[in-house]
Amino acid sequence: MRRVLAALAVVICTTPLAAQQRAITDTDLYAFRWIAQPQISPDGRQVAFVRVTVNAKHDGYETSIWSVATDGASAPRRLTSGAHDGAPRWSPDSRTLAFLRPKGEGAQIFLLSFAGGEAQQLTDVKNGAGPAVWSPDGKTIAFGASVRDSSDSSKKSDVRVITRAAFRGDDEGYFDPTEHDHIWTVPVVLGDTPQKAHEVTTGRFDEGNPQWSADGKRLYFVSQRVVEDYYFNPDQDLFAVAAAGGPLDTVVNIDGPVVTPAISADGKAVAFRGFVNPPQRRSYQEDHLYTWSGGKLTNLTTDYDFDIGGSVLGDQAPPRGGGGSSPIVWTADGKSVIVATTEHGRSNLIRFDAASGARTPLTTGDHAVLAYTATPDARTFALTIGDPTHLPDIYVLDAQTKRLTQLTHANDSLFAKLQLGTPEDFWYPSFDGKKVETWILKPPGFTPGKKYPLILNIHGGPHTAYGYIFFHEMQWMAAKGYVVVYPNPRGSTTYGQDFGNIIQYNYPGDDYKDLMVAVDSLIKRGYVDSTKLGVTGGSGGGLLTDWTVGHTHRFAAAVSQRDVADWQSFWYTTDFTLFQPEWFRDAPFHDPADYIRRSPVTYVDSVTTPIMFVLGDEDLRAPPSQGGEVMFRALKYLHKTAVMVRFPGESHELSRSGKPTHRVERLDHILNWFDKYLLGQDIKLYDQQ
Repeated sequence: MRRVLAALAVVICTTPLAAQQRAITDTDLYAFRWIAQPQISPDGRQVAFVRVTVNAKHDGYETSIWSVATDGASAPRRLTSGAHDGAPRWSPDSRTLAFLRPKGEGAQIFLLSFAGGEAQQLTDVKNGAGPAVWSPDGKTIAFGASVRDSSDSSKKSDVRVITRAAFRGDDEGYFDPTEHDHIWTVPVVLGDTPQKAHEVTTGRFDEGNPQWSADGKRLYFVSQRVVEDYYFNPDQDLFAVAAAGGPLDTVVNIDGPVVTPAISADGKAVAFRGFVNPPQRRSYQEDHLYTWSGGKLTNLTTDYDFDIGGSVLGDQAPPRGGGGSSPIVWTADGKSVIVATTEHGRSNLIRFDAASGARTPLTTGDHAVLAYTATPDARTFALTIGDPTHLPDIYVLDAQTKRLTQLTHANDSLFAKLQLGTPEDFWYPSFDGKKVETWILKPPGFTPGKKYPLILNIHGGPHTAYGYIFFHEMQWMAAKGYVVVYPNPRGSTTYGQDFGNIIQYNYPGDDYKDLMVAVDSLIKRGYVDSTKLGVTGGSGGGLLTDWTVGHTHRFAAAVSQRDVADWQSFWYTTDFTLFQPEWFRDAPFHDPADYIRRSPVTYVDSVTTPIMFVLGDEDLRAPPSQGGEVMFRALKYLHKTAVMVRFPGESHELSRSGKPTHRVERLDHILNWFDKYLLGQDIKLYDQQ
């Protein structure tokens, strides 16, 4: 018997890992653990973070605050008991954690002392408080909160009087123009009774991103102090006010937006990202990294033609856990600033010399740095980093040695069971010789010489980029037996100003040609069945999917998600305005021909590809009435094969932060459609009822 057991053990231990693994499934989403908002303690010993999970009913998400030691010697531990806690922020002495917890109409700031005891409520402001910003001495917290204009004496009513062109936001609902975001402070007192907060700024404009001066006497903030800003070029400035309130001082004022400003330790310089408005408005405007000192503006990135900030498109940003953040960090000596940048779909931390702009990478690799914070001396960073086969985890970085140490392994136990594909990075010359980057994901157990069906997956934006980040949708498609190609055609970010803006006034157009060359390049490799091609994409990718089937018959199936089909209707109905000449030179009532020429519905007579439209009923960014509904109705009029799949209650964020069951159902419908028309499976759900 012992010999049998020993022999069995040898068989188990020598079995290839891939044979012990399985393909990823749609419902693996329910078991994902998302890590967000890494906050390193000032003493560098702990990292607090938000952990996001799918709730037991699979109809929402829960968030909790955890911590992990930076020495990596112990497992993470949960700090808060609430189901929706978030936004952790350390006190300067690293002994107390402020965080947000839902209470009443909004969230309130709570304090958790590491000396022991339960979390105590600190604020009790009417509409809820924003994340805490500790004063240098730890005695006061600043925060943002919305306030209704006291001059508006009208009674509450469900009737809306709308006077502004931008009056609602996707995933937000209707705006109240009488409410403004202001800066508040509250004394830090641990106890059973919330403290009275003080409103520092007032008036009819919004203030945001508060931060303290080193001496704690002033508060800095950003504000765009114009009404109906869509009539003007972007122009957000940096201001300061006494901590007790009073007149405002303008600190940085340029012809353009000041974004994520950071004050140097001596208070003499400001670093920020943004841009100076060009003579002609651009569709894509690349940010630069600037310093401002003594009234002088210095561009540190004049010779660096990539994106400032970490921004790679995926479908696994932490839902309801806070998105990525790319703060600018000054070194203690004031000689350098550190920030994430994104090049060719890869995000990493770079140190820039504050005088010359000389660059030193602090992290390198085929991955994405999504969020980070640093100790006050900028020697130690806590980061979330992800790549195509790993959801983001927390790492600690020694900025001197550039050593990275992984602190969390939130999904290791699940992912160890999965046979995930590693995308192939492939550059190809497009129709005009321009180099375009794409990623190719092959099915598990890929067999050279075999012919596979292919799915072209198109990103939206159009000014965003695929890259080195985990993408459940792509992995699921490959697991179902498809080769997936997902390019960054012209117009994508992370390839420079010219590459991003080249599609201005010609979108869609040459970007479509880039996509077709990507497909041709794979067919030439010999492992793609050219009779089994599928195409899909969301938002701007939905627009390009609609455009594709109106301009070629090569695709046997298409799934258009949250699309734009009629530019004229989009101009009138989307939640933001196109009043500036970014995408179009003029309004549709002045230049209807250009809108008609660039609208996919114009070419609906040419469509022969069976197409599915995946739509969110509450989508305000790409309202169904101008997108999938338009195409669907036109195709049905022409007796062509089309179906709509509508998701109640879902916004434009359906694929990223929609209800978990809806996210899974969305994946199922997409693959069902391709299985039906590319693989010939007998799926009757979409047949004529």
